[in-house]
Amino acid sequence: MDFIPANIKPYLNFIHPPLMWILLATCLYALYLGFKIRETRSATGEEKKKLIQGKYINRHYQIGSIILAVMVLGSIGGMTVTYINNGKLFVGPHLIAGLGMTGLIAVSASLSPYMQKGLDWARYSHIGINLVIVGLFGWQAFSGVEILLRIVSKM
Repeated sequence: MDFIPANIKPYLNFIHPPLMWILLATCLYALYLGFKIRETRSATGEEKKKLIQGKYINRHYQIGSIILAVMVLGSIGGMTVTYINNGKLFVGPHLIAGLGMTGLIAVSASLSPYMQKGLDWARYSHIGINLVIVGLFGWQAFSGVEILLRIVSKM
């Protein structure tokens, strides 16, 4: 990887972590919007009219699209930087969980057309998959900090 100047390579390690922490916060916001969608679905009368004005479903869909793109690109970017700086990937729990999350988010997003048709199995699958992703993401965030601290200690 000689095309990247040696004095820049170590700093590439500091792109993936803050991006993923921002993405985790964005996932929690999407979770909030999802709860508001469920609340809207079960509301009636004036309460439902008020909740519909929040356009939670549109915001959830838009944020979800951004999350999908950033998670896939962030996963690829994290692996790329690791390879650039080390000439190999470190196969361990952080990498495996990250790859699993990337696959799960693709499956979750693929359920959108079925949810738009009102199929409950798709909604419940989407919710379940995303709760697993958020749980893994929480763990990933802290294991990533451990990895980052190891990198900083070697600088």
